[in-house]
Amino acid sequence: MASVTRPLRIALLSYRSKPHSGGQGVYVRHLSRELAALGHHVEVFSGQPYPVLDAGPVLRPVPSLDLYRDEDPFRTPRRDEIRDWPDLLEVAMMWAGAFPEPLTFSIRALRALRQRRGEFDIVHDNQGLGYGMLGVPRLGLPLVTSIHHPITVDKRLDLADRGWLERLNKSRWYGFVRMQGRVARRVGPLITVSEAAKGDICADFRVRPENVHIVPLGVDTRQFRPRPGPRVSGRIVTVMSADSPLKGLPTLLRAVAKLVTERDVHLVVIGTPSAATLKQTTQLSLGDRVTFTSALPDDEYAKLLASAEIAVIPSLYEGFSLPAAEHMASGTPLIASRAGALPEVTADAALLVAPGDPEELAAALRGLHDNPARRAAAAQQGLRRVGERFAWPAVAAATAACYLAAIDKELGC
Repeated sequence: MASVTRPLRIALLSYRSKPHSGGQGVYVRHLSRELAALGHHVEVFSGQPYPVLDAGPVLRPVPSLDLYRDEDPFRTPRRDEIRDWPDLLEVAMMWAGAFPEPLTFSIRALRALRQRRGEFDIVHDNQGLGYGMLGVPRLGLPLVTSIHHPITVDKRLDLADRGWLERLNKSRWYGFVRMQGRVARRVGPLITVSEAAKGDICADFRVRPENVHIVPLGVDTRQFRPRPGPRVSGRIVTVMSADSPLKGLPTLLRAVAKLVTERDVHLVVIGTPSAATLKQTTQLSLGDRVTFTSALPDDEYAKLLASAEIAVIPSLYEGFSLPAAEHMASGTPLIASRAGALPEVTADAALLVAPGDPEELAAALRGLHDNPARRAAAAQQGLRRVGERFAWPAVAAATAACYLAAIDKELGC
């Protein structure tokens, strides 16, 4: 791997950067901070929701029309909000049932970079892969792209059990995935977070394996750590960056419904539930046994993870899973699906179960709930795994080395 011997001027792009509970905003926050700590100049170009950044990097807002804000999703903007043709394109695509943000952000970001030609050494596109990124090399700027996992996986899982009309509507929403595959094949080096994600990227986007480099994610152990005092008896916690089929929440709810008939347990879901999830919660008579909470401040989020007796990641797929690392760093015993990169990330520090199997998940929950010694051993395994493998300074150093390799036209990072 090339070693970074000079400070770099970095433009880090993220089409949306939800600041809490995993996902792009968490990655942008920690990577930008640690890159700045290494002496690099980092400017984060982001659409809404904007990231929360620590001291060091600079936020450069790239406003969209924010059509999917939590409090008013799929809103119709006022006429005076429309500023230019990318705004018109964004509205038209939404009305047609498509998801426009990766494309329209890439157009706006390219425009912003064109106005500042010569002010950056490298551009890092985080998961956007819009057509506008194909114009970045024409500005004389090397481009590195992060793909945490290909959204083709989400699409397959989301369409699997739907009727033909629902599949047609959802296929329009996922239309941006074809664009991302085309862009992935044409841009420079790609960074991903695990061997599992690399395999899926190469298969689904038809990318050459030598163009994909693995840099695992990190966890902020200053924030995510065991806390003094006893944990809340019977508390189970899970984190959803989005309530989508990929996250496997219906399986967890069915498992908890089996458990509450014989154990005093309570599930805390960190994330915003969909209407289908709320309906399922009611059908399973879990109203007083499940709590949904979202948009927690960082310290409250970290304290909540560390307060639970058991953490669960029931996903049908994960390209990495930042919450897995956060749970382990919090000293919370973890049950995770044997899916995607989760076995790779957790190794022997989690109890692995078959994805989509509520019976096996309920048995695993029952076994940990009833065995404090087993929970303590699992917590120590998780803490050891984090200490050996996941640290944001190392992630930043490896990413910066990939930047330098791209700048020097090397692909061996």
